[in-house]
Amino acid sequence: MQPWPRTEEEALAEQDRLRARVVTEPGPASPATVAGLDVAYDDSGDRLGAAVVVLDATDLSVRDTAVIKGRPAFPYVPGLFAFREVPALMAALEKLTVRPDVLICDGHGLAHPRRFGLASHLGVLTDLPSFGVGKTRLIGEWEPVGEARGSRSALVDAGETIGAVLRTQDGVKPVFVSAGHRIDLDGACALTLRLARRFRLPETTRAADRICRDLLR
Repeated sequence: MQPWPRTEEEALAEQDRLRARVVTEPGPASPATVAGLDVAYDDSGDRLGAAVVVLDATDLSVRDTAVIKGRPAFPYVPGLFAFREVPALMAALEKLTVRPDVLICDGHGLAHPRRFGLASHLGVLTDLPSFGVGKTRLIGEWEPVGEARGSRSALVDAGETIGAVLRTQDGVKPVFVSAGHRIDLDGACALTLRLARRFRLPETTRAADRICRDLLR
C-alpha cells in the first residue's frame, strides 16, 4: 500500500495516479445491498466520526453498520478534501461483515475540479461501484431543473458533463449526482431516485449521517 500523502504535492501525484484507474461502466442493474458513507466533525474540527451503513436495496432495512472515531488524515486543501476522510472511511469499510454492492458517498465523484472526488477515490481503492450525491455544488453550471421528481439537468464544467442536478422529490431542492467508479451517470441517478423514496436525500446518506453524528455526541 502506498504511504499516505503528507504534502499537497504528494496528494496531487497520488490523485493523478489513482484517477487513471477509474472505470466507467453501467454498474449493477439490481444491487442487493447499498452502502451510505458519511463523516462528521466535532466543533473543533480536530476529531471526526466516520460511518458506513449497509442497507438492503429492496426494503431499506439495515444489514450492517461500522463506525470509526479518528482525526483528519490531511490538512484542509481545496480539491484534496478526500485525503482527510478516506483513511477513516476505509477503516470503517474493513469492519463490515456484509460487503456492499454499491458505495454512495455524501460528496462528489467526477464533479470535482480534478475529476476525482471522494466517491471516485473510495471506488478505486475498494474497486466497488461508487458514486456521489452532494447536497451542494462543488463545481459546474446547469440549466433550470423541472419541478417534478426525476427531473434532471446536466451539470457541466468546461464543456464536459460531470454530473446531474437531480430533483428527488416534487418541488424540493435538487441534489448533485456524479459517477465515481464502475457506474455511469444514468445508473447513479436511477439508484438515487430508488433510494430517495420519501425525502430529498437517499436513505443511505440519511442513515450514515445519523450514525456518525451520534458517534461524536
